[in-house]
Amino acid sequence: MSNLQEIERAISQLSAEELADFRVWFDAFDAEVWDRQFEEDVAAGRLDNLAQRALQHLREGRCTDL
Repeated sequence: MSNLQEIERAISQLSAEELADFRVWFDAFDAEVWDRQFEEDVAAGRLDNLAQRALQHLREGRCTDL
């Protein structure tokens, strides 16, 4: 049995309260992983092109206020 299958099985056996606690934990965990990846992408310059295009669109008046 793979680790993923073991995890899926364990999660399926959680009580409603444990599942709610797991969801809260996983949401925070997932957000932290996403933030870390975003920061690495920014530091590596992977988003520079998108930022430049957004600023260009702003200068050209191609943006609307939210």
